[in-house]
Amino acid sequence: MPTDAEYDRAAAALREGELVVYPTETVYGLAALATDADAVESLFEAKQRARDKPVSVAYPSTSAAADQLPLTERERRFMDRFLPGPVTVVVSRGELPPALTGGGDRVGVRVPDHPVSLALLERVAPITATSANVSGRASARTVADLDPEIRAASAVVLDGGETPGGQGSTVVDIEEGVVHREGPLVEEIRAWLAREE
Repeated sequence: MPTDAEYDRAAAALREGELVVYPTETVYGLAALATDADAVESLFEAKQRARDKPVSVAYPSTSAAADQLPLTERERRFMDRFLPGPVTVVVSRGELPPALTGGGDRVGVRVPDHPVSLALLERVAPITATSANVSGRASARTVADLDPEIRAASAVVLDGGETPGGQGSTVVDIEEGVVHREGPLVEEIRAWLAREE
């Protein structure tokens, strides 16, 4: 597990507009400070990702997300039930940079259920929560799996060992009642959506 000094170095790098690799409960993620449009642009370049493909953001808790984003009561109930965990909730972007969302007005929000992610997020948030891989390539579950381009573009790599799950998070828009990507907990999420309509 990373040391306090490594966490502090990663947080400082993010505040300076640099990229950081960190583990989540699904796969390794690539972090930029989500409120820094230039850092977000650097992330898109490193991933070789089309600018119209949004990236999600991570917070240390649902209350931290609610402090910054205009969540509906239904979104808040859902997040309190399923987060932290391998779920991305699509909500209003609020004041976050449009670069995150290809100019769209909605953004995916995660609260990862991983001690390294949460320790980093306690120091600096929100950060981007997109997989640490070049677009179109396999996601990394260990630091050894990282694409060379991602490693080269990152100021700090936080090694948390192998991630527990190799599947991306379930992506759901609560207000629309739509599951955009199936992943962990999808049946429980569908049941919640049906029950809470």
